[in-house]
Amino acid sequence: MTAAATEPTAAPPLTKRVLLAAPRGYCAGVDRAVVTVEKALELYGAPVYVRKQIVHNTYVVQSLEAKGAVFVEETEEVPEGATVVFSAHGVAPTVHEEARARGLRAIDATCPLVTKVHLEARRFAADDYDILLIGHEGHEEVVGTTGEAPAHITLVDGPDAVDDLVVRDPSRVAWLSQTTLSVDETLETVRRLRTKLPLLMDPPSDDICYATQNRQVAVKEIAAQCELVVVVGSRNSSNSVRLVEVALESGARASHLVDGAGELDEAWLAGVSTVGVTSGASVPEVLVRDVVAWLAERGYADVEEVVSAEETLLFALPVELRKDLKAAQQAQG
Repeated sequence: MTAAATEPTAAPPLTKRVLLAAPRGYCAGVDRAVVTVEKALELYGAPVYVRKQIVHNTYVVQSLEAKGAVFVEETEEVPEGATVVFSAHGVAPTVHEEARARGLRAIDATCPLVTKVHLEARRFAADDYDILLIGHEGHEEVVGTTGEAPAHITLVDGPDAVDDLVVRDPSRVAWLSQTTLSVDETLETVRRLRTKLPLLMDPPSDDICYATQNRQVAVKEIAAQCELVVVVGSRNSSNSVRLVEVALESGARASHLVDGAGELDEAWLAGVSTVGVTSGASVPEVLVRDVVAWLAERGYADVEEVVSAEETLLFALPVELRKDLKAAQQAQG
């Protein structure tokens, strides 16, 4: 007897779902900076000039431009006597001096957590320490922090930069960091620094901001369950780029950085049952909702939010703006 050929068993359909990381999106410093520009436009009228991108997100910048904000690269591009807002990433003292020289109404929207790093740099420099600043060359935050004590600060761009370091006195060296780095890479850099410089002084408290850390932890929690992690954020956003790296390091098969749903590619979904979604600290939630909707249209309608931390921190608006807002309210009676 001849056995009948068995039909091949069809593969079961993919169970499609989305794991939505939380916390994600706007941090307190970004929210403060964006609201600062919006309130300045309401109070002083357009144009309000902004030195550099207020935060590193294309959508946010374009939205503020539509309301009358004008983004410039340098203070000298701002007309004399005009209003200028300094970005959340912070500026060097020389920028404040330039603004005063041009008679500008300057509003400093530097994130208070970046300001903390500036104050630490000043204190260590006043005590004549060499300061090793862990960060990425050319990033606006690094430029601003270095400007606080340029003669004392040496940039350390990752663990591999440690070997070539030379300091004046190994017993008087401290480290600081850019606030938006990979937590794990920064810890590895500090470990390498301490091996080379055992008396290395730590900052009074952690420099990497709470939001950067929380978003990286949230991605770690979901990445191992995801074949694909989509990070919403702009390519010049350091903390968004780090989220892609963290997703891949934590078990995701693939991860992509997109400015919004328009950059998603259906080819990425081949063989994917679970998609992780998160966003950088300068990304408005509307962009995440667009990505989730795009995925739902392609069968990923089951969305589970995975919460790893709760964030309640709020920062007051810059003192210069609060003062003028209060005066305007009093004038209106």
